Amino acid sequence: MGRALTFEIFRYNSTAENDKPRIDIFQLEETPRLNVFTALNLIREQQAPDLMFDFVCRAGICGSCGMMINGRPTLACRTLTSDLPNTITLYPLPFFKLLGDLSVDTGVWFREVAERVESWIHTQTEFDPQTEEERMDNATANKIYEAERCIECGCCLAGCATAQVVPDFLGAAGLNRIGRFVIDPRDQRDEEDWFKLISTDSGIFGCIGMMACDDVCPKDLPLLEVFAYIRRKMAAIGFSKKKEKAAAV
Repeated sequence: MGRALTFEIFRYNSTAENDKPRIDIFQLEETPRLNVFTALNLIREQQAPDLMFDFVCRAGICGSCGMMINGRPTLACRTLTSDLPNTITLYPLPFFKLLGDLSVDTGVWFREVAERVESWIHTQTEFDPQTEEERMDNATANKIYEAERCIECGCCLAGCATAQVVPDFLGAAGLNRIGRFVIDPRDQRDEEDWFKLISTDSGIFGCIGMMACDDVCPKDLPLLEVFAYIRRKMAAIGFSKKKEKAAAV
């Protein structure tokens, strides 16, 4: 027989009248290679058919099953119960709108941020289907690829102290998204455009450098490298603008 696991799960149905937040306790026998996602499915099938949580791919690709597992934001499908103590506490990710139990709405926030940072290639070059595809050096392409691996699970925002107190902070996910376009040589936004977009307290200078986002990212994105690059670039633009202003005086 496997270990007897105790799951302490946050419950609250935001659409049910008079429902109040509470912790429900469930018992489950551990089986080999059991992960938290599978355990939640077993609990829903056998004990609590109304338990709400999100999933799509079950393979650490979609980011839907992000939640707080023993106080740490991570993916349920990639968390083995064998790596956890006998008692496992599950809460929804903070920062995002709670839908019910362990289910939160990450989609609205990510859509709004995509619109806010204009998450597309800005170019004045007219597309010509007859021309040869524009080439890019491998080093730059690899940096863009690394930034594009973000699955928008929201774990970085759940672990970010600034995001909890500054509602319009772009967070690691937003800054990483911007970094992808700053690196891309095809994006023709100039320094002034970038400076206005991210050289603010809600942008790169709102980050206080604790890097909890880097610690909890389930895809191990090089967030520290991206943020350092953006910070240096924005600082250089700022100093340049200050010199120009001083010279004008």
